Amino acid sequence: MKTVKNDKTAHAKRSLATFFHVHLVSDSTGETLNAMLKATASQFAAAKPLEHIYALVRSRAQMEKTLAEIEASPGLVLYTILNPELRRLLEIRCSELQTPAISVLDPLLHAFTDFLGLEQTLRPGAQHQLDDAYFRRIAALDYTLSHDDGQMVWDLEPADVVLVGISRTSKTPTCMYLANRGIKAANVPLVPTSDPPPELFNLRKPLIVGLVASPERLAQIRQSRLGGMNAETAAEEYSDLDVIRKEVLRAKRLYAKNRWPTIDVTRKSVEETAAAILTKLSARQNQ
Repeated sequence: MKTVKNDKTAHAKRSLATFFHVHLVSDSTGETLNAMLKATASQFAAAKPLEHIYALVRSRAQMEKTLAEIEASPGLVLYTILNPELRRLLEIRCSELQTPAISVLDPLLHAFTDFLGLEQTLRPGAQHQLDDAYFRRIAALDYTLSHDDGQMVWDLEPADVVLVGISRTSKTPTCMYLANRGIKAANVPLVPTSDPPPELFNLRKPLIVGLVASPERLAQIRQSRLGGMNAETAAEEYSDLDVIRKEVLRAKRLYAKNRWPTIDVTRKSVEETAAAILTKLSARQNQ
């Protein structure tokens, strides 16, 4: 009985330890820290980080307020602070609190300094400056929004990427993700009752990518999409497994006929699908 009790106590401790405070302290927007936290925490299935975000910390008063909140809720501290005075203030106080504090960019910055032989500029938020790359990203977002779901098919030639696929293959969210990376992305839906727009077959500049998914997964997503609506005949066909199988087969034949690269998104996140597209785009541009 004693062993059982000890096991229960150990299990309870583990359960309590799954929730922990993480303080993200940045002199910029905090996007880098947020991405690194998500990537790291995803490797610990039981870990549930409670995020505290402190963005644009660029004065002593802001740092002291941040430190007070760290003291109130002790936990891990991840930071990207370039100002030497503020950085030292953070490191000393965290050391006094016996709170782990990690400068997540230090290894990369040191490696770049050694390799390039150049000094760091120490400019907070340098990656967010209003340069040509920034305005290209805004232009890409504008283009993608106006060319979503088969809109303006007569204006697809300026696109970098055109995604083609049947309903619920994540065309729109993938396009938006690509646009946020500065890629002009359009998408054209394949509709069972009509042929694809002829403009699609005359494109020269864009990389055309066909998206597919397993019929079973699509049926599940579409049924969930319909929800509690009163299912009419068209709605029933929309989530019917046999109908979807025919749609998928028709799409695959179209991709094969036109030699368009294909990506199966069944088990892929939007980020993974976009990464695969970016790899194909890079390979094409480097040919």
